[in-house]
Amino acid sequence: MTEMTLAQALNSALDVALQDPLVVVIGEDIGKTGGVFRITDGLEQKYGEQRVIDTPVAESGIVGAAFGMAVAGLRPIVEIQFMGFSYPAYDQIVNHVARIRNRSRHRFTAPMVIRLPYGAGIGAAEHHSESTEAVYAHIPGLKVVVASTPANAKGLLLAALDDPDPVIFMEPIRLYRAARGDVPDGPYTTPIGSAEVEQHGSDVSLISYGAMMRETRQAASRLAGDGVSAEVIDVRTLVPLDVDTIVSSVERTGRAVIIHEAPLSGGYGSEIATLIQERALYSLRAPVQRVAGWDVVVPLRLAERHYMPSVDRIVSTARHAMET
Repeated sequence: MTEMTLAQALNSALDVALQDPLVVVIGEDIGKTGGVFRITDGLEQKYGEQRVIDTPVAESGIVGAAFGMAVAGLRPIVEIQFMGFSYPAYDQIVNHVARIRNRSRHRFTAPMVIRLPYGAGIGAAEHHSESTEAVYAHIPGLKVVVASTPANAKGLLLAALDDPDPVIFMEPIRLYRAARGDVPDGPYTTPIGSAEVEQHGSDVSLISYGAMMRETRQAASRLAGDGVSAEVIDVRTLVPLDVDTIVSSVERTGRAVIIHEAPLSGGYGSEIATLIQERALYSLRAPVQRVAGWDVVVPLRLAERHYMPSVDRIVSTARHAMET
């Protein structure tokens, strides 16, 4: 075990991955400068510019080139600088990357990973602070993974690379250097499609993922001080979703609060809430609650903290569920 930040854990995962000669890392500024967040720092020097490839600013071209590599037998890892920059590549992702297995009747697939740094909290405003995971979760043929701890980040990234189909791998920007923890040395994988119950409780299930796990954990601690026993679930994988773990938790606690920083309307929390209603309705002692970002564009720095779900909002919503 080595203590690392989330950024260092991702760098370690990429270092392990590149030991396979079929793996190629491709993206803007990832070689000479190590990427906008320095996640690929030192990798070009170690593996060469044919394996860690700097590209022009052309997201559609980057994903299209990686798609061709994947179909041809390589295992590319794409870095898009910010989630909001992925939209120029949306045509490639949806019409080609996600559909090649179906279109070719399973003769071809696209074993590739598209890394998307996402979320608010660094004062970068729109395009640099997007949290549009529901868009990609809606597309058949894609898996969608969101890491929140260093250990899970490394294990999930290596698992995504092993997957025979394309994976959208979301990385919470504001946790890159804020999240620290022990990370196993060497290669290992964390199963895709498996949620993690981080803390067991009996009164309310707090269900979240990615960047908002930090506030969710803090809210659980504050609720414990009030005598409320909160169960904390890190979803980790949006597609495929570990419905059984979520439903089992709600059946025990009878209450659910879902937290994400994406806008409320059409957010992925709606999907989780619906599945709870379908599978655990008669166990509910209160309506399923959601705490999310507002239905506006992520604001400039001074207003950003008013946009993001806070510990206070999570605690208040959980208390309301307890009183219902």
